[in-house]
Amino acid sequence: MNRRSFLMTTAAAAATFVPSVARGHEGHMHHVLGTVEKVALPHVDVKTADGNTVTVMLDKDTTVTRGKDKLDASAIAVGERVSIDYMEENKMLMAHAVKLGAAAKK
Repeated sequence: MNRRSFLMTTAAAAATFVPSVARGHEGHMHHVLGTVEKVALPHVDVKTADGNTVTVMLDKDTTVTRGKDKLDASAIAVGERVSIDYMEENKMLMAHAVKLGAAAKK
């Protein structure tokens, strides 16, 4: 293979590969940690440590847990510490997993 053929083959392969790499980064998981500021199902507002408020949507596929216990979305309460894994879908932040802080010991 001569040098020109090699460069043409490499350029064609790169042109094919680059768009698929760029698409691979879309829709990756994000994380928000904070305190529940507002619950108006199907969305929850979370106030982060830096004072920003993030609104995250919940749907039927969202899992809500406290430790190892699976809960219903109605268990989310204002003032509670929360960790949410979400993805941006259709310009909305869609929660995949909501992890509630440990319950206070009695």
